[in-house]
Amino acid sequence: MTAEYKRTIAGVAAVLAALWVAEAGANSAATFDCVIQPTEFVELSSSVPGIIDTIAVDRSDPVEKGQEVARLKSDVEQAQVDLSKQRAGFDSEIESKRASLAFARRSQQRTQKLFNKKAVPFHVLDEAKTDAILAATELSTAQQNKRMAELELERAEATLALRTVRSPISGVVVERLKAPGEFIEDTPILRIAQLDPLRVEVIVPVGRFGTIKDGMRAEVTPELARKRKYIAQVTIVDKVVDAASGTFGVRLELPNPGNFIPGGLRCSLTFLD
Repeated sequence: MTAEYKRTIAGVAAVLAALWVAEAGANSAATFDCVIQPTEFVELSSSVPGIIDTIAVDRSDPVEKGQEVARLKSDVEQAQVDLSKQRAGFDSEIESKRASLAFARRSQQRTQKLFNKKAVPFHVLDEAKTDAILAATELSTAQQNKRMAELELERAEATLALRTVRSPISGVVVERLKAPGEFIEDTPILRIAQLDPLRVEVIVPVGRFGTIKDGMRAEVTPELARKRKYIAQVTIVDKVVDAASGTFGVRLELPNPGNFIPGGLRCSLTFLD
């Protein structure tokens, strides 16, 4: 192998190496089109059928997790709660039975002393003991009845609570699908979108497969704010490649405190390798 040939081979290798480095740098700084979407959509309905009494929010209103957003008519359920509350609050029967038990025990003690002195026959003592036992049983029954009334109150309150519809997520009302006075059974009342965090979906060429990992960061530029960049983090990398297009999907999570960035925007994205 001549020296000139060796120099030629070395020159070709250097050029190829330079091209590979340049291509790698271009790939690392490549910009991809993406879409910003809400993390979750919820079509909110009621767990029980009924007639809508009030809807507390409208389109574009922010809602917090657990916030009351609608209520069904609940006159019957409220009346049942009031009735059960009255029953659960009755203590007069227990107090009466407790006083009867105390009297029966005192009577038993007096009769026992008389029996010990042989002043009364045995059957009188036996009756006194029996009266004390019956009084204790009646007190226990009254206490059990009160506990049952308290459980009935809890059930009535739980039934009433089902008439209130609360948001399962924090987000924004996208659409109000029903109005007060309408009957619902299994149809949604509201459509709510969670905007913090947001979800960024991007389609990447198969040549980048293996270079994008969970936890990798990326700069996201929404179409409404071309000069403003946000940092998102990779949460899902598809394990199956679309053979027809030679691409695979990647999902990122974009924090959005205060719901400043709207969902549904197009965007551009650059991975920070």
